[in-house]
Amino acid sequence: MITLALSKGRILDETLPLLAAAGIELAEDPETSRQADRRHPRPDLRIVLVRASDVPTYVQHGGADLGVVGLDTLLEHGGEGLYRPLDLGVARCRMSVAAPLDFDYAAAVKQGSRIRVATKFTRIARDHFADKGVHVDLIKLYGSMELAPLTGLADAIVDLVASGQHAEGQRAGRGRGDHADLGPAGRQPGGAEAQARADPRRSIDALSTAVQRRRA
Repeated sequence: MITLALSKGRILDETLPLLAAAGIELAEDPETSRQADRRHPRPDLRIVLVRASDVPTYVQHGGADLGVVGLDTLLEHGGEGLYRPLDLGVARCRMSVAAPLDFDYAAAVKQGSRIRVATKFTRIARDHFADKGVHVDLIKLYGSMELAPLTGLADAIVDLVASGQHAEGQRAGRGRGDHADLGPAGRQPGGAEAQARADPRRSIDALSTAVQRRRA
């Protein structure tokens, strides 16, 4: 039996049609049902709904054979012992650096100043700033990032921005900064990826191939 790990939210909403096209459907509405372990009519498939940040862990340690998760989550996890057989091309977004208008981010970077940055993506942010040679103190947050500069907790933030949108601070006329993709070249950090254990069974590859063919 194959166990497929999914998580609620935008990625699930955009992944379900792909799975349905490949003959995989949830019998209950995932937004209203409290059942986490879902048996599929196919006897060889089980679907589990977990927190997005837990999907790589389930796959890495054998709780699931295959998972769908944002690339930002996978990069933050580290991805050890996992491989990415398929980019689903859904839930596109980018990772951005944003700062209040009264903070000269470009000048601070040029002068080599040490910048306080609030984010929940500490691994991604650390790698990004290290590549740019920018000195930062990272502050781990889980809630609203926009409050950090407004309260003086941080000079800037690193957060996800959905494609076609701007950071919350920018919409309010407060934000500016470095809006480059912080992920690998050619990849969108928030785009959904299928992932599997490094030594998957043939049936996992078959499932990935089925979804990919339906997208073509």
